[in-house]
Amino acid sequence: MNKVTLDAYEQMVGTEIGLSDWITVSQKMIDDFSNVTGDRQFIHNNPDRAADETPFGGAIAHGFLTLSLITQMYKDTTPIIIDHEVVINYGLNRIRFLSPVPSGARIRGRITLAKVEPRGDTQILTENKIVVEIENAEKPAMLGTWVTLLVKNKV
Repeated sequence: MNKVTLDAYEQMVGTEIGLSDWITVSQKMIDDFSNVTGDRQFIHNNPDRAADETPFGGAIAHGFLTLSLITQMYKDTTPIIIDHEVVINYGLNRIRFLSPVPSGARIRGRITLAKVEPRGDTQILTENKIVVEIENAEKPAMLGTWVTLLVKNKV
């Protein structure tokens, strides 16, 4: 991943900073997520029943699984600020799940840097607008803003 200075990073505010690699959301990934979270609703884990009883045509990923994959999307796209390599999840704003992600679909993240706010000499608060796209779909799977706190490394 590219490393940039804080000044260079601040100049990126308002611009798209990256488009992540595609991530295939396999049925195994969905099932594993179900096992971790306890959310075993049939729309996620029973492709045949989901095809018969829902408008989705088969099993779909959990919204929270889609949300959790933004970590990989962020790593694919976001430069590291020199001396601020520790990234802490500070929260999320206005997350919306707009389209279901079918089992087997590929998704990717389009990330726009919305805000950079230095906090003293050791921390930077950032906001990244994230659009999670589904390959060959008109509507995105998810929209939202991810807030991170970048902490200066000890020297």
